[in-house]
Amino acid sequence: MDRTECKEQLSPVLFWDVDISQTDMDKYPSFFVQRVLEYGKWSDWNILVNYYGKEKIVNICMNLRSLDPVCLSYICAISNTKKEDYRCYRIAQSNPTHWNS
Repeated sequence: MDRTECKEQLSPVLFWDVDISQTDMDKYPSFFVQRVLEYGKWSDWNILVNYYGKEKIVNICMNLRSLDPVCLSYICAISNTKKEDYRCYRIAQSNPTHWNS
């Protein structure tokens, strides 16, 4: 599956704020991965896995600055990794919010 075909199959509501035809899936994979993980449907997830592969998605997620806690738990579960390996988890731990301190 090429990137144009992949972008056409993703839910358009995921990219309501950008012109998806102008975005590059290979240049900005973290943008696509985070949007699909946090807001996408199961079919969007399957399209992403077919395009990038699970290993690349996990590596991208490890470097994200923020990720929903449920999404982080899902990625950890499917990849058999620890939350501590993810940048978003380490940043969240070092910056507690006022009401959680």
